[in-house]
Amino acid sequence: MLQLDFHPTGRHFLQIPGPSPVPDRILRAMSLPTIDHRGPEFGVLGLKLMANMKAIFKTQHPVMIYPASGTGAWEAALVNTLSAGDHVLMYETGHFASLWFKLAARLGIKAELLGLPGAEGWRQGVDAHKIEERLKQDTSHSIKAVCVVHNETSTGVTSDIAAVRRAIDNAKHPALLMVDTISGLASADYRHDEWGVDVTVSGSQKGLMLPPGMSFNALSPKAIEASKKSTLPKSFWAWDEMLEINKSGYYPYTPNTNLMYGLSEACDMILGQGLDVVFKRHVRWGEGVRAGVRAWGLPIQCADPALYSPILTGVMTPDGIDADAVRKIIYERFDCSLGTGLGKVKGKMFRIGHLGDCNDLTLIAALSACEMGLKLSGVQLKGSGVQAAMDYFSANPVPALIQN
Repeated sequence: MLQLDFHPTGRHFLQIPGPSPVPDRILRAMSLPTIDHRGPEFGVLGLKLMANMKAIFKTQHPVMIYPASGTGAWEAALVNTLSAGDHVLMYETGHFASLWFKLAARLGIKAELLGLPGAEGWRQGVDAHKIEERLKQDTSHSIKAVCVVHNETSTGVTSDIAAVRRAIDNAKHPALLMVDTISGLASADYRHDEWGVDVTVSGSQKGLMLPPGMSFNALSPKAIEASKKSTLPKSFWAWDEMLEINKSGYYPYTPNTNLMYGLSEACDMILGQGLDVVFKRHVRWGEGVRAGVRAWGLPIQCADPALYSPILTGVMTPDGIDADAVRKIIYERFDCSLGTGLGKVKGKMFRIGHLGDCNDLTLIAALSACEMGLKLSGVQLKGSGVQAAMDYFSANPVPALIQN
């Protein structure tokens, strides 16, 4: 029987790559009394959030805020821009790219999947050249959208979105560019306008440091124009009604008011520090964690160092070692949760999250739990990953981060 009253001493180390730990500041903000979502105070809150989310997405254009998970925002991106039978090109870099593909197919969209075969494809990023080649073959322009994942949460690979935009432009193709940055937003550099993205999908529970329950569509003018011709059914997800009522800060249905309090606080924290500072912090954390993994002598799931994610690191376990069994020992013995391997890599790797509300000591503690768990599982380690991470963090201080 599940123990819902399980409360060990000290704080649980939630080191999965999302939902990430929620800072006390945000929890306190969410605990404030709920206000009337049709009253004057809410309009002020709504307008503030819309302006702040534009800054975080780096866009001058509208951002839709939904009371839903990231999966809902995937659906919203598709149903607002496409019609039944439309052809979309998607690229499989991991489990979540695969799930978006399946969702598209269930909506009656003709979804075509590019990518390398087998588990090896889940160690690579998006190959923009393959997208360019495929679009050049599509002389009739039947492909209406290209859908890719920016930061693949299942593998720890961050793809080059600007390169995908160049591929579409080089092919002289009118397809929309849709990007999932559910785990990347507010943790990894992302530029909706500059990179020419038409719809960006994200969620609340990763870099924004909120509980699950909010998701986003950042739009381009081209996407808004496409939505006027889309015939896929939508009501809750429909942009047109939201675009109109959002002008005054309100929503066409009841929003998740208290999560919005939390989002307001999260935006104050992130924008108060500055996005560049936040991004540098995550890059540094990723390098420190990977220094530890390399010291263990274990492979990193992402095969290309240029595409290492600043949000998480996938650790591959040796043949014959069940990564989920290692995770179970780490959880039960040391009260530390790690991300499981998903889909094609289930049981072959685990994921260490290094995003949002953590610091050097949090990560050193998480690596300590991993190191003990790996040894208890019979894995022969080359050296101490904990010491390697400590050496990296102590040798690489970031003054801007210390000041903040």
